[in-house]
Amino acid sequence: MNSLNNVECGRTVSVKKLHGEGALRRRIMDMGITKGTEILIRKVAPLGDPVEVNVRGYELTIRKADAQLIEIE
Repeated sequence: MNSLNNVECGRTVSVKKLHGEGALRRRIMDMGITKGTEILIRKVAPLGDPVEVNVRGYELTIRKADAQLIEIE
């Protein structure tokens, strides 16, 4: 599985599938990350956590553990 936490800075990727369940999955979807959404990786912290992304025209910072649940193409 290719997940969002493995993408380098400056790349734009598309969401293929969301993993996880319950409240965690709902929280990710509430942030605007749904199937087919384009995500631009803006910055990655020196130790890899957190990751700053651009989703649907706004900037969002997500934890590495949450980014691992987002499968990309």
